[in-house]
Amino acid sequence: MDENKTPWQTLDKKEIYKNPWITVNHYNVITPGGNKGIYGTVDFAHTAIGVIVLDEEYNTYIVGQYRFPLNLYSWEIPEGGGEKGEDPLISAKRELSEECGIEARDWRLIQKFHLSNSVSNETGYLFIAQNLSYFDAHPDDNEELKIKKIPFKELFKMVLDGTITDAMTIMAVYKTNYLIQNKKI
Repeated sequence: MDENKTPWQTLDKKEIYKNPWITVNHYNVITPGGNKGIYGTVDFAHTAIGVIVLDEEYNTYIVGQYRFPLNLYSWEIPEGGGEKGEDPLISAKRELSEECGIEARDWRLIQKFHLSNSVSNETGYLFIAQNLSYFDAHPDDNEELKIKKIPFKELFKMVLDGTITDAMTIMAVYKTNYLIQNKKI
């Protein structure tokens, strides 16, 4: 099998739904096994951005907000969307400033990922931000956020005990914990 060549054949594609954030498409296909089939995808208009904030004492900041699709309140790292084609670091700096009122002088990309890649093309980037300065947050008008400063170890425990369920936060916390434990940050 050639890893650079798709084994799927698209017969036709129909846009089912579109808004400023997503497009839902329906495909009639020939599967890798040679059978006729269907496939549905969600194409994201933005990249996913997440930031682990670490101060000198390894405290971090998490953001609480109500998540409409899940119908529940969620604690997460500062997250948001970046314009496709925009440098993910620029998006991360903007999100951290908007949601938490924090600027950082030191930034490190720790992970590029794909969320739900069986049905979605969403690409994301996770950063660690350090060497911080603080000012007033200015969240988007469609966000009602709570900001909490906690020790990173407490956030790690929240991931381990299942309090945190957000995939980007879990991924970022595990990666950051690995870097801390191996004295890479």
